Amino acid sequence: MTTRRTTMKAAFAAGALLIAGLGAAAPALAEELDAIKEKGVIRIAMSGAYPPFNFVNEQNEVVGFDPAIGTEIAKRMGLEVEIITTAWDGIIGGLLANKYDAIVGSMTITEERDKVVDFVGPYYTTKRAVFTKPGSGITSVSQLGDVKVGVTLGETHEEWAKDQGYKVSTYKGLPELLLELDNGRVDVIVNDSIAAILAMTEKGQEFEIIDDLETEAFGAGIAIREGNPMLAAEMQAALDAMMEDGTYVEIAMKWIGADIR
Repeated sequence: MTTRRTTMKAAFAAGALLIAGLGAAAPALAEELDAIKEKGVIRIAMSGAYPPFNFVNEQNEVVGFDPAIGTEIAKRMGLEVEIITTAWDGIIGGLLANKYDAIVGSMTITEERDKVVDFVGPYYTTKRAVFTKPGSGITSVSQLGDVKVGVTLGETHEEWAKDQGYKVSTYKGLPELLLELDNGRVDVIVNDSIAAILAMTEKGQEFEIIDDLETEAFGAGIAIREGNPMLAAEMQAALDAMMEDGTYVEIAMKWIGADIR
């Protein structure tokens, strides 16, 4: 189920240079990968506020599905990994400013994002879902125009909810979203289905899903800066290999409890 869209895009770009008689420029394509390998460390970013995909544990360590995937990819590339946490609404800006080398933070692949970054993957799929408290009386998306809707700032769900004309309140991450829903400061929250269900189940928070939302599955990818096809290809190869040899499933079962490819 793995896609090679980024690898194909990279190969096409490199081939186009050669066909155009610009073969001398080809070595520059590997420059960022070479620099990362020279340092021996790849810096990956995530919010640290999206359990169980990425969160800070009691030992102040960033753990979860995303860090485990990023660490395994780095290992297969012969690299150490440095995990950086940052606010989600500015995470792409940080990547473009070279504050880290990749975003491994459950980022949905969208056309808008693909205009400014390249993606490796996707490395899992999920769906948008709307959650409310039991007994709220909210049973249909047709009611959402009259209630308070909570979303995480900078996520695709924020853009979707605003496009629908909903009364939107934004928060830093999933834990804060769940708290606002539990305290009744928002009537519903919109989030990736897997993450929200697992997080609420883990904390024993009761919830209901609005089941008439029509949405397609979408993929989460690893974002890197544009113009680095060799880095993309090597990261994709590592991801493909771990999916094929069972390592991916082991990581998914540990953190998510299911194969979410």
